[in-house]
Amino acid sequence: MSENQSLKEKTAKGLFWGGFSNGIQQLLTLVFGVFLGRLLTPSDYGMVGMLSIFSLIASSIQESGFTAALVTRKEVTHKDYNAVFWFNISISLCLYLVLFLCAPLIADFYKTPELKPLARYAFTGFVIASLGISHSAYLQRNLMIKQRSLSMVIGVTISGIAGVTLAYLGFSYWGYATQGIVYVAVNTACNWYFSSWRPTFEFNLAPIKQMFGFSGKLLITNIFNHINNNLFSVILGKFYTEKEVGYYNQANKWCTMGQSFISGMINGVAQPVLTKVSDDLERQKRVFRKMLRFTAFVSFPAMLGLSIISQELITIAITDKWHSSISIMQILCISGAFIPIAGLYQQLIISKGKSHIYMWNTIVLGIILLTSVLLAHSHGIYAMLAVYVSINILWILTWHFFVQQEIGLKLHHALADILPYALIAAPVMVITYYSTRSIENIYLRLASKIALAAALYVAAMWGSRSVTFKESIQYFIKKKTHEPK
Repeated sequence: MSENQSLKEKTAKGLFWGGFSNGIQQLLTLVFGVFLGRLLTPSDYGMVGMLSIFSLIASSIQESGFTAALVTRKEVTHKDYNAVFWFNISISLCLYLVLFLCAPLIADFYKTPELKPLARYAFTGFVIASLGISHSAYLQRNLMIKQRSLSMVIGVTISGIAGVTLAYLGFSYWGYATQGIVYVAVNTACNWYFSSWRPTFEFNLAPIKQMFGFSGKLLITNIFNHINNNLFSVILGKFYTEKEVGYYNQANKWCTMGQSFISGMINGVAQPVLTKVSDDLERQKRVFRKMLRFTAFVSFPAMLGLSIISQELITIAITDKWHSSISIMQILCISGAFIPIAGLYQQLIISKGKSHIYMWNTIVLGIILLTSVLLAHSHGIYAMLAVYVSINILWILTWHFFVQQEIGLKLHHALADILPYALIAAPVMVITYYSTRSIENIYLRLASKIALAAALYVAAMWGSRSVTFKESIQYFIKKKTHEPK
């Protein structure tokens, strides 16, 4: 088998396992989310949601961009993995001590005393996560997508059972916080099991200095990414109540299920594959455009479809008490259709070793988002959402500018790869919405929307002779044909 064919096969397998595992994960998350949504209140979700940004920033500092650094390096030795392992543990313990002491200040910021003990408990999750970062990087670098996928699925299953059980027993937001900790612990244990690499007691941090020029920029970038993604939880928690934070977090959680399915499928293979072909500019451009088409092919129908079924989905799954989340979710899904595309652009920039571009682009975006949302907060949550979504979508043009500098991809070529799927998916969803809105039975309306939207989109892909659609069908037929009987 040629190197080109081998890489193509690995990419296809990675996309398959990434899509399969993320589909299973989101299905499990959906099932457990239904139980938790019925057992917990908006305030319970809000309590944990207000702490999210602190945990995520701490996790970024602890990881410090070394996963991407290990994946993108041409040669990686045991010393590199080992140095990252011990560095991550040391940093995480120091960070936990700082956050433990800062818990009273966090509670005072939100004027919610109950956050003090909850914060000290919830922050233990990123300490546990530090034990598995090197192992996760090993699996990703070697395109062991199946093993990473299984780790995540097992983690979602066990943590979901734990969270639902504790919520049922009346532990409210403590059960929800425990679910996150259990997920991290199980996922970390599975990464150890599937990885053949093991740490040794060699405290040589020289590789850290070599990688930090690249990883340090990713660290700053990841911090700003978390700030950008959690602006609403902080601002709503500061200016509104934990109930509003809960409504937003519930809507964002359902929207994230959809975009995580797509981003997880793409990101698991994008960086290592794009890095492997980085020496051949034309080949890298072809690979990137193919991934871009596939991302748009999946993202637009999935996220716009999720938007039109949000009312039925939330009402059936977690009852009318979450009705205020529906319109928020619909707006977020529009932005969610573009997020996997922006993520793919970011993966290309990282694969070229240009972490400084990634860093400054994200910092500027974060500053613009924060300023704009703060200016709009007095006009209500929907004004803030409109500003937030618009800026995130338009910022893809900025990402494209830098990708064009790196691989020479013209804007009209990128639009030719992206827009056909958006221009087909949008009218399909409009037709579906108006064709089914007269159906009174909510269950029948949900099923009709899903069936009609899927049928119309498949028909449109077939009629337009979409190459991406045909290649996807051919891959699944080929895989089914080669499965052992």
